[in-house]
Amino acid sequence: MSFITNNLLSLSGWTAAFLIFLFPALESSVFLGFVFPGETAVIIGGVLAYEHRISLTLAIGAAIFGAILGDTIGYFVGRIYGRRILNSKLGLRILKPNHLSLAETFISRRGGFGVFLGRFAAALRAFVPGLAGMGGMHYPTFLVFNVLGGVTWATGFSVAGYLAGASFKKVQSYSSVAGYALMAIIILVIVLLIVRRKRRERLEELSSGGAKSSEGSTEGEV
Repeated sequence: MSFITNNLLSLSGWTAAFLIFLFPALESSVFLGFVFPGETAVIIGGVLAYEHRISLTLAIGAAIFGAILGDTIGYFVGRIYGRRILNSKLGLRILKPNHLSLAETFISRRGGFGVFLGRFAAALRAFVPGLAGMGGMHYPTFLVFNVLGGVTWATGFSVAGYLAGASFKKVQSYSSVAGYALMAIIILVIVLLIVRRKRRERLEELSSGGAKSSEGSTEGEV
């Protein structure tokens, strides 16, 4: 990570803009978030803008385009090849089952809003677009939340890097903490929803059992 960071910090102009675009694009396009630090590249884009090596507008634009394009590719890769990738030897070796299960549950319960929130959680960002495609989410719905998430995420972290200037490592560490905090909140919400559903199902079972028992008693009396 430090090697990538140091090299990005030494760049300027269109070369920097290309990598600011490329890292977010690769991060979520084919489940490669564990290799390409898209969030770090976007923050560094803001730092480079602070140092006048690239304009802030170009840094934000490159990050937005990379995020949206990467998620779009990830959606269609998931829709066409998703299960094949996940069940491959490489997929089984490098993808963490708990992250995958969390993302899958989150998307099935939250739909388009899950696509938006998944953009801000590092552990979900690599999986959510592909799982949305695998789950058959309507593409226009995916696109709307993909664009909203990409624009908000890229703009926010680019500006954070710009405002932090040379202290970008603090922003990077804060963003990681925020990402994990969001993931913890998502897990808690999912657990609460599952508990509530099971409780409702249990009450329905008890209610239906009581009704059947009442019907049986009535028939016996007759």
